[in-house]
Amino acid sequence: MTLQQLKYMITIAETGSITTAAQRLFIAQPSLSKSVAELEKEMGITIFNRSNRGVYLSEDGMKFLSYARQVVEQAELLENEYKSTAPPRRAFAVSAQHYAFVVNAFVELVREYGRDKYEFSLRELKTAEIIEDVRTHRSDIGVLFLSSFNREVIRHILQNEEIRFEPLFTAKPHVFVSRSNPLVGRSSVTLGDLKAFPRLTYDQGVKNSFYFAEELHITAESPKNIVVSDRATLFNFLIGLDGYTISSGILSSDLNGSNIVSIPLESSEEMEIGYITTADRPMNELTERYLEHLKEYIANYSS
Repeated sequence: MTLQQLKYMITIAETGSITTAAQRLFIAQPSLSKSVAELEKEMGITIFNRSNRGVYLSEDGMKFLSYARQVVEQAELLENEYKSTAPPRRAFAVSAQHYAFVVNAFVELVREYGRDKYEFSLRELKTAEIIEDVRTHRSDIGVLFLSSFNREVIRHILQNEEIRFEPLFTAKPHVFVSRSNPLVGRSSVTLGDLKAFPRLTYDQGVKNSFYFAEELHITAESPKNIVVSDRATLFNFLIGLDGYTISSGILSSDLNGSNIVSIPLESSEEMEIGYITTADRPMNELTERYLEHLKEYIANYSS
C-alpha cells in the first residue's frame, strides 16, 4: 500500500468514476484500475462496487476511506511542516459531538484570530470518530460527554489510546423540542411523557454501540425513532414532526433561532461534558484560548 494508491482511491470516491478520476489524475484508466485492484487484493477487501453508472464505495470501502483520508491529511501536514518555508495554514482543529456551545466558542476564536490567512476546522462527528481524530492528531481537541452509563467503557477506550479527559461542566438532562410542541410550558417532563413523540438521535455509524450514543437514556423504550447525521436535520424534525432529543439543555438563539426550547427531564442521570487531548502532545496557544472561550460561554449561560 502506498500513499499514491490512497490518493487514487480518494479521487475515485469523490468522482464516482474510474474514467473521470483517471482524467483528473492525468493517468491512464487501465493503470488506475490496476492500482485499485492491487490495493483491494493487498487489503483483502472490496473497496469499490461496480455498476452501470460507475463505482461506489462498499461498506468496507467507506471505513477504509475514512482511514485513508487521515493518512493522506497527516502526510500533507508533514510536508507543510518540513518541506515548505511557509507555515501550515491549519492553525486549530476541534472535533465534537453536536453542541451549540462548541460552535459559539469556535466563532469567537476565529474572530479573535484576525489574520488574513488561516485554516481552522470544526467537525461535528460520531463519538468514535472524535476519539480517533484526537488520537491521530487530526484534531487538537475533542468534546464529548460521560455518564454513569457510558463512563467505564469510554474511559477504558481513552486510557488505551493514552487520551486524557478533562471535565468542563456537569449538566442535568433536558429535552429539546419545538416551541409548538404540546410539552412546552411544563416545568419538567418524564420519559413516559416522551413516548408519544418521535425520539431523534445522532447516527453513530458502524460503531453503533449504545455506549457511543450522544443522548442519555438511549436504552429507554421508544416506539418512534429517527436517526439523523447532522444538527440542522435534527432541528428540522423537532419542528416538523414534534420530535424530541435529550441533551445538555444549552441552546444558542444566535445559531439555532428561537423555535427550539429546552425542558428539564426528570432523571437521576447527569452529563459530564469535557474535552479530550492526547497525553503526548502539549496544548498549543490556540487550543488554550479556545478552551477559555468555551468556559466563558458556559459560565455566561449558567449565570
